[in-house]
Amino acid sequence: MLIGVALATTLTSCGGSPSTASGGGGKAAGYPLTLASCGQQAEIEAPPRRAVSLDQGSTEILLSLGLADRMAGTGTWTDPVLEGLEKDNAKVDRLADSYPSFEKVLAEEPDFVTASFLATVSKGGVADRAKFAELGVPAYVSPSDCAGKDNSGDGDGSRVKTLTMDTVYGEVRALAKAFGVEKRGERLVADLKSRVAKATRTIKDTDASDTTLLYWFANSDAPYIAGCCGAPGIITRELGVKNVFDDTREEWPQINWETVADRDPDVLVIGDLTRKSQTAESAKKKIEFLESNPVTKNLTAVKKKRYVLLSGQAMNPTIRTVDGVEQVADALREFGLAK
Repeated sequence: MLIGVALATTLTSCGGSPSTASGGGGKAAGYPLTLASCGQQAEIEAPPRRAVSLDQGSTEILLSLGLADRMAGTGTWTDPVLEGLEKDNAKVDRLADSYPSFEKVLAEEPDFVTASFLATVSKGGVADRAKFAELGVPAYVSPSDCAGKDNSGDGDGSRVKTLTMDTVYGEVRALAKAFGVEKRGERLVADLKSRVAKATRTIKDTDASDTTLLYWFANSDAPYIAGCCGAPGIITRELGVKNVFDDTREEWPQINWETVADRDPDVLVIGDLTRKSQTAESAKKKIEFLESNPVTKNLTAVKKKRYVLLSGQAMNPTIRTVDGVEQVADALREFGLAK
């Protein structure tokens, strides 16, 4: 259920090519331009030619827009690249599987930096945005990590306002505008919207409101479980089902297994990650834990093996959240919980 080669090829080869017409002073038409960037402004003087994307979510947007030839490097990966983008991705240097060093990023002489999370371009990440600004490198951060979100605590933040796919679509459009390929951005957004509509069309005719889901991202000792209002909340609302932890606005609160057992979800949506920074990253390890732990092995979803395996990116607010909608919809039908 992925974007696929055909769409990526279409975005690269048809219309929406970067503007090269010059106005006064030799500037490309439409530049300079300013993008809102999580409480700051990203001032872009010309269409980027050496962009560095510091999180997989923003990387896959740029690749889906056919911009591999204008990318100098990538970093911070949780999963294999989106299917259909492998060839383009192979053309771009991977600076690190996790955060690349600030020095390594600068060695690529970037003219634009993107990130999916504020933490990536803050103290403890690659570098604070101020350091990029001092060097004249604009840094754009996904609005999904700040619009209606409080990141002031020690965890993954909490949602003051409920996230919707419109914010993700806004990121696609903003990045397309930054590179002067607005038409490609509109085609990508239209395709994503069409896929959501198709995936949910029949389920919305089914009363699945009593079906309960739990989203487990990582860690078996103190599991990170999705709250109501981030990317998993988009999936839940699109399908008309219920998240058993929709009473918390924390993005990924750590919740003990006894509390999970008390809420006994019908379906477990679990992250199938390839990184190795937490316990039980892969779906295989998660399922082994669930079926052997005395607290979790008697869960309804475990006994009935109602597992939905999603990439980490599908559980983050990215274009892959649409994959999550499709995959959970298919699973609900397979489990006989929806039509």
